[in-house]
Amino acid sequence: MDADRLADAVRAACLEAAAAAYESAGVQGLCEAGRWEAAVGAIQSLDLRALVRELEAADRRPD
Repeated sequence: MDADRLADAVRAACLEAAAAAYESAGVQGLCEAGRWEAAVGAIQSLDLRALVRELEAADRRPD
């Protein structure tokens, strides 16, 4: 697996998780600090091993 591809995938997953959690927390009425904590928590709870497995599986698929 290419290191650049892995880095891009991890970055994208973190941004997606943080944005979704931040938005959801806002809808729930959390203050700015609470929204930020939700975003950080979402990043901390990402299953990066699953992401790596998905990328490895995609590499094994025939084109």
